[in-house]
Formats: sequence, C-alpha cells, structure tokens
Amino acid sequence: MEEKIILLVEDNPDDVELTIRAFNKNHISNKMIIANNGVEALDYLFGKGMYAGREIKDLPILIILDLNLPKINGLEVLKAIRQNEITKLLPVVILTSSDQEDDVIACYKLGANSYLPKPVDFIEFMETVKLLGLYWLLRNEPPPIKKVILE
Repeated sequence: MEEKIILLVEDNPDDVELTIRAFNKNHISNKMIIANNGVEALDYLFGKGMYAGREIKDLPILIILDLNLPKINGLEVLKAIRQNEITKLLPVVILTSSDQEDDVIACYKLGANSYLPKPVDFIEFMETVKLLGLYWLLRNEPPPIKKVILE
C-alpha cells in the first residue's frame, strides 16, 4: 500500500510544529512534506527545482496551504494547482491567519475546498488541525487522481 502524503505549505515554523504535533497527537501518521514558500510548493508538485526528477504522479492526498507566503503567495499557488491537469482535483484546504472576506472569496473562486482561519489560541489551533485531519484524511473520499491522470 502506498504512503499517503500531506503537503503542508507554511512559512511559520511555529505553525508547522503545531500542525505536526496536532496530527501526531491524534494518530494521523501520514508522511508530511513541508514547503516553506510558494515556490517550494509548486516545485514539489511539478517536480522542479530541488524536487527535479520526483515522480509527479505521486501526489499528496491533501494540501494545507497558507496564504501569506514568501516568493509566491498562496493565492498564486492555488491558481497554479487548479490550472494544471494533473493537480487540479487535489483537495486544498486554506489554513491562514487572514480572516479577510476578500481572501475567503478569492480562495473559493480559485477552487479551494475549504477555508479555515488559524485560531490564535493554542488549544483552538490544535482542535482545528485535528478536525481538519480527521475529516480530510479519514472521512473524505478523494478523487482517484492516478486514474484521472491516465485517462
């Protein structure tokens, strides 16, 4: 059975650590790839840069995407994901400190599957990530990406 990967696109090391901690605490043991900026995220997904040669058909089961990223922001990353035939069906959950209505609207217009403002409270953050993981990794039925790619 192949390993199901989560791509976490987050530039704040504290939020990365809290997310990993929340997943581990709730026995969600998927392999997690961390991209610290938008360029790293797109390089991973499309097998470029430091990920050149990676089999791009081995896609993450879930992308957790922050909006406020260096180099390429989260909206541009989301746009690139949705414009590519191989990645356009991947579940993308926005987990961001922005609670701006314009950001929410923009994300959904670009095809985000969910938008979650990051709670500033530690316990609330842990609970949000727990629920995110339980739903998207254990309950949700993702699209059969490999079948779609082969068609």
